[in-house]
Amino acid sequence: MSRNGKVLVAMSGGVDSTVTALMLHEQGYEVVGITMKTWDYASSGSSSKETGCCNLDSFNDARQAAVQHGFPHFILDIRDEFGDFVIENFVEEYIAGRTPNPCVMCNTHIKWRALLKRADALNCDFIATGHYASIYQHTNNRYVICKGKDETKDQSYVLWGLQQDLLSRTILPLGGYQKTEIRQMALDFGYPELAKKSESYEICFVPDNDYRGFLKNKVAGLEDRVNGGWFVDKTGKKLGQHKGYPFYTIGQRKGLDIALGKPAFVTAIHPETNTVVLGDEKDLEQNNMVVTRLNYIKYAGITDGMEATTKIRYKDKGAFSRLQMHENGIEVQFFEHVKGIAPGQSAVFYEGNDVIGGGTIMRSNLL
Repeated sequence: MSRNGKVLVAMSGGVDSTVTALMLHEQGYEVVGITMKTWDYASSGSSSKETGCCNLDSFNDARQAAVQHGFPHFILDIRDEFGDFVIENFVEEYIAGRTPNPCVMCNTHIKWRALLKRADALNCDFIATGHYASIYQHTNNRYVICKGKDETKDQSYVLWGLQQDLLSRTILPLGGYQKTEIRQMALDFGYPELAKKSESYEICFVPDNDYRGFLKNKVAGLEDRVNGGWFVDKTGKKLGQHKGYPFYTIGQRKGLDIALGKPAFVTAIHPETNTVVLGDEKDLEQNNMVVTRLNYIKYAGITDGMEATTKIRYKDKGAFSRLQMHENGIEVQFFEHVKGIAPGQSAVFYEGNDVIGGGTIMRSNLL
């Protein structure tokens, strides 16, 4: 028996998850490594090589680290679970004129649940991942996600959807470390190549970052169906034709293929009329939005008028805001203008470094 319990560690083969497993092993946990295969490039017809969590070399790297340190390792095929939910949601959101965040959806609905299910089957007390964030138990007995020490790597934003039963069983060992320290640990453990391994920031099932091509392949006849809609200005004046509303995102400036004599940005998308609104950069500035599909973490809910720092994208520094109850969720009123509120993206509410909760942005420009 281990002195700290048995833990199932999600191992992608990258430096973060490998160091997580080795660190917990060294601390006296009984470690079981598991690598999840989420996407099959061969059957999808993708010409790109496999990257990130679905790379065969990464599977081998994860297994090798486990074997060398004497703990078991399994490969878990969750392609069906992943594809049915994450990819269908990805396509549906773009067709609805929104910009999805598949990593949040995967963490919330697939990876953690899949991990916990296998942890129970293997009699593991905990699950662990290599995310840069921390979890602690508040005096109100709720489990709280808080920001990682390394602000440039903090991943608390993508974990807002995790529910209390998941958080109570989750260990995030990297939250108190800088990325440079983790790379040094990989060196100290005897993995110089791993310490230098680059990171992938692509969506795992869109390895070439061409989400437009992915949508065209997934939705038969999409290109013909949406081609020829209109770019309009904020007054509704037609500016020229576009290639179809699903192929544009809020804040986009490049690749519009329209000459207006000045920089133009996508400021709104209207799928019902296949129109894409263009405007100046200043037109991207807004001060309110509605957030739905909520998950509360630090508290069981919010108090009407609660103030919080709200992040609207992963690399966003956050903006001070007031949270008001709304018939469809929460209305967020910012104390300053924020740029590029994109329906479909996540909004995460913070109290200091703690995650109060989060949800999905549904619309902006309420007032």
